[in-house]
Formats: sequence, C-alpha cells, structure tokens
Amino acid sequence: MKFGDIAVALGIVGIILMIIIPVPLFLLDFFLTMNIALALLILLISMFNKEALDFSVFPSILLVTTLFRLSLNISTTRNILQNARAGAVIDAFGDFVIGGDAIVGFIIFIIIVIIQFLVITRGAERVSEVAARFTLDAMPGKQMAIDADLNAGLISEAEAKDRRSKIQREADFYGAMDGASKFVKGDAIAGIIITVINIVAGFAIGVAVKGMLLTEALRKYTLLTVGDGLVGQIPALMISTATGIVVTRAASEGSLGVDVVTQLFNSPKVLFILSGALFLLGFSTPLPNVPFALISIILLIVGISFRRELQIKEETEEELEEETDVEDIKKPENIIPLLQVDPIELEFGYGIIPLADPNQGGDLFDRLVMIRRQVALEMGMVVPMIRLRDNIQLEANDYIIKIKGASVGEGGIMFDHYMAMNPGNVEGDIAGIDTVEPSFGLPAKWISSDDRERAEILGYTVVDPSSIISTHLTEVIKKYAFELLGRQEVKTLIDNVKENNPALVEELIPGMMSIGDIQKVLANLLRERISIRDLVTILETLADNARYTKDTSVLTEYVRQALARTISRNYFEESVARVITLDRDLENTLMDSLGQNETGSYLTIDPGTNQRIINSLASELQKLLNIGEQPIVLTAPIVRFHFKKLTEAVIPDLIVLSYNEIEPNVEVQSVGTVVI
Repeated sequence: MKFGDIAVALGIVGIILMIIIPVPLFLLDFFLTMNIALALLILLISMFNKEALDFSVFPSILLVTTLFRLSLNISTTRNILQNARAGAVIDAFGDFVIGGDAIVGFIIFIIIVIIQFLVITRGAERVSEVAARFTLDAMPGKQMAIDADLNAGLISEAEAKDRRSKIQREADFYGAMDGASKFVKGDAIAGIIITVINIVAGFAIGVAVKGMLLTEALRKYTLLTVGDGLVGQIPALMISTATGIVVTRAASEGSLGVDVVTQLFNSPKVLFILSGALFLLGFSTPLPNVPFALISIILLIVGISFRRELQIKEETEEELEEETDVEDIKKPENIIPLLQVDPIELEFGYGIIPLADPNQGGDLFDRLVMIRRQVALEMGMVVPMIRLRDNIQLEANDYIIKIKGASVGEGGIMFDHYMAMNPGNVEGDIAGIDTVEPSFGLPAKWISSDDRERAEILGYTVVDPSSIISTHLTEVIKKYAFELLGRQEVKTLIDNVKENNPALVEELIPGMMSIGDIQKVLANLLRERISIRDLVTILETLADNARYTKDTSVLTEYVRQALARTISRNYFEESVARVITLDRDLENTLMDSLGQNETGSYLTIDPGTNQRIINSLASELQKLLNIGEQPIVLTAPIVRFHFKKLTEAVIPDLIVLSYNEIEPNVEVQSVGTVVI
C-alpha cells in the first residue's frame, strides 16, 4: 500500500513533467499504449461494478487521465512540429487504421469528437448534474428513515452509522462527478483545437522551414496530426462512455452485463415475437433475406433456451418452497407464534370487509387510530394494536370483540342503513327495524338512508355502521382497560414520566414499590374507570404512602383521594350530589369484618348478611333511577374498596365513592340509606 501511494504520487508528478520535458519516441509509444490500456481498464471496471461507490475514486481518475492525455498531446505535438515524427503508435494509426488517407482520417476524427462531445459527454454531464441535485435533496429523508429504523430497533447503531456514511459518500461522489464530467468535455474541446493547430502549424513549418513541397507537407502533417488525434480521442471516448455508464446505473443491483442480459432477454415471449417479425420482414419485403433470417433464427434459439431455463428455475423454486414448508412445519420453534394471543381483536363477517378496506371507501382503520387517541386522552393508557380479522364462520354482517382471545362483546349491522336511537325527548315515531344498540343496550331502530334526515329533525340520534362498531369497541376497551395494562405497558408509562421527573421515579422504584405493585394500583383505578393520565400525581401519592403500607388496595384509596378533583367532576357536573349512603351500623359491621393476610386486607361476611345488603341496596338504587339520577353510593374511605368488591358481582357498573373523593364545594344529598 505504501508503494502504491508513492507510485501514484510519482506518476502524477511525471505527467506534469511530460508537459515541460521532451519525451523520447520509444517512451512516447509506451505512454500512448498505456493510455489506451488505462482507458479500456476504466471502461471494463465501470461495466462490472454493482454500485457507483465501488468506483468512488472515479472523479479523481478522470482528472488524472485527462491531464495524462493532454500531456501526451503536448509531447506528440512537439515531436510532430519539430521532427515530423510521432512514434510507431501514431504512424500505425495513420497508416493502418485510416489506410494512409488523411482526409478520411480527418473525417473519422471529427465524427468521433462530435459523438463524444455532443452525445456522450453532454449526456453524462447532465445526468451527473441531476444525480447530484437529487442525491442532496434526498439526504434529509434518508437520514430520517435511518433514525426511524434505529428507534424501532430494526437496525443497530453500527448499521445506522454505516448507512449514514454511505449516504454521505454518495452525495460526495455525485457532487464530484458533476464537476469531473467537465474534464471530459474540456478534453474533447482541447482535442479539436490541438488538431487544428497541428495541421496549420505543421503545414507552415514543413513548407517554410523544412523545405517540403506543398502537397507533401499537407499530407505528412495531416496524417500525423489525425493519427495523433485518433490515438488520444479513442481512449477519451472509452472514458466518456465509462463516465456515462457509472452515472446512469443508479437503479442497478448487478454488473452491466448481468443487467443487460437479464432485463433484455428475461421474456421469451418477446423474443419469439421479435423473431417472427424479422422473419416476415426478410421474406416479404425487398430487404436482404440472409441477415434477417439469420438474426431471426438466433433470437428463436435464444428464446427457446431462456424459456427452458425459466421453467427449470420455477420448478426448482417450487421444490425448494415445498421442502422449506415441510421443514418449517417440523421445527418446534415455528409453533411459538401460534401461542401468541392478541390483546384486542375485532372479528367480522365477510359483509363488513368493505368497512375495513380503504380501497372500497372503508374508514374503520382510521377510526381505530382515533379510538387509541381517545382512550389515551380519557384513560391515560396506550391501547395495544387492535387486530382486525375476517371470520367466515360469522354471519355476513356480525362482528365479535375479543380481549386476550375471549369474546367480550358482539353485535351486527345493516348496510345502507343507519341506527336511530331515541335520547328520551323525541316526539313522533319513525319506521324501521327494531334492534338494540350494542354498546349500551339501548333500544334502537335500523332506518334507511332516505329516512335519516327526517329522524334527525325529530330528534333521534342517528349513527352509521362504522360509528356503531367503533363506539362499541371503544366502550369495551374502557371496560377492560385494567386487563390490557400489563407490567410492560406500565414500565413504558413510567419511563415517559421519568424523562421529566427522574427524582420521583428513582425514589419510588425499586426501593418502595415494584412495577408489579404499581400495575395493581393502576389496574384498580382503571377497573372503576378512573383515568391514570395524571401519572405524576399518582406516583407522588404512592411515594408518600408506600413507606407505611404495602397493601395495594389501601394505596389505591390514597391515590383516589389525591385524584378527588378529577373524580368529583366526572360524576357531579353540578354543585349538588344526590347519592345513596350506608347506615352507620352497616359501616361498623363491614369494618369489623375486615381481615388481614400477607397479601392485604379482605372482607369476611356471612352470606345472609351479604344478601340483606344487596336487597337493601337494590331498593335504594331504584329511588335514584326513578328521579333520573345516576346510581352512586357514598361510603367511608376505609370500607369503600371492600363495599365495591362486595357488590361488583351483582351490580358491576355501580359507582362507589368515598367522602374524601368529593370536593368541598359539592353539596351531598342522601336520597336513601342502605341498612341491614
């Protein structure tokens, strides 16, 4: 490697010295041959590279090779004008390549220069400019994509670093190519100017200085100059072609030869059609038969060969897929994914598929996003991904909601119909099919779209099928939120709090409470639909009280009291609270029945007393319902949790509050008292 550095440095210095120091003819022949070999090497490398960055030194090589050709032009010009000789290589090009005819050679030279300058060089220059601009414009988006993959855990830090480095090198490469392509353009212009100078100056020197005849000088110097121009321009043409290949293969994934063969001959059908077309042209028109027939036969053979290869490849792939499937079935680790249970599933019949398909105008996916946002705002938890599945075993328009694989709700819809519900103040009736609203069990009717406007005018609440499903799903998620909140979800919430409140989290965890204990407290809150969005207040309360007790039910009561403002405003919009209270003797009985074990406190009460409490409670709740009030029971803080557990099996939606959970400005009015 060190020798290579020294050799390249000496070579560049030698190229510059060639401009100043005369070069002997035998060395000039060697350098001209080296120029041709170097150009051919660059062309082949550009064809076999898979990515542009595999030849990232190309812009620098363009500069060096351009300087090398110009130094050779100066050396050959010096020899032509001084000695009327330029070496064996140029003589061979003058005599053999162009047949000793200076005019023909000059015309060929002009054509090569025009092709290089107007076609290849200009096109490569434009592609380089556009590629550089697009690469720079795409850099921010590529960087964001790398950051997103890194944050999602799809790539490692080292892979992200490599990809960022590659993006930077691509931008640098195309920017350098944009400038380096100007070298090729300038080289073509310099070749034309040098050729004209050599012919004019050589003609003048040959006649005036060397005493040649007019025709002899014209032939001699024109032949040498054109030979020199061809020797320089043919390598320049190869390097220009290499430049175009490098900058135009942005979407390639293989070498140029592989891409050409794969993409031109990958369709035997096209080759057969082309073969037939050429055969008809050759034998049905005055065009020569032999070349058309020969190419037609070649294409036919190539098409048959490629079709056979494609068939063998497809059969091999099918066999490999079958073998892979069999092997996969045998592997025990592939059974593991079947054991996974989705937290939330929505299964529906085939008739509801249009609601879930955006291509058919369905908006169910968009509604799922809104459901997760709504639950996050109202309940303070992140809802897991909701899995949608079609189930052919269901009726076409029915659906089932599952929590952890178990069905917890079901319903049905009618397409091209709306559900109309009477909020209680509607005057007038409307025709429709009687049904029950699935979320709250309210009586409703399916009405046609023609009756929708009339129903809304009458005061009915009218909803579409997508809204029915999404509302039902939202209520189910709120009801079973305490089951969806696991330790991992709690850790995610705590990590979010830790970003702004590190001292609070470090004090509480793990010294006072574990993630599991906090999860139990949060689940107790969600079970009774208390929002845990104010997690800072919840953790502050736990940190204040966890040093005195480890009973999660008691800690839950402390947290509820800290959230009194939120709880009170959820249930009492006005300053008056009409509730049912517990008799003092009943509260004393409940407190005397409390037991304690290593897991916390529990209630021990005989079945007869339990039944009398339930009967009295049902009677008092009916009073609240008769006056249109929400059923709420108010108890002492110490028995609130246990009274809720006592009534949960019979009246699961009963709201039980303690005196400490009501704001001081709320006036409490007891409508009834539960006694034993």
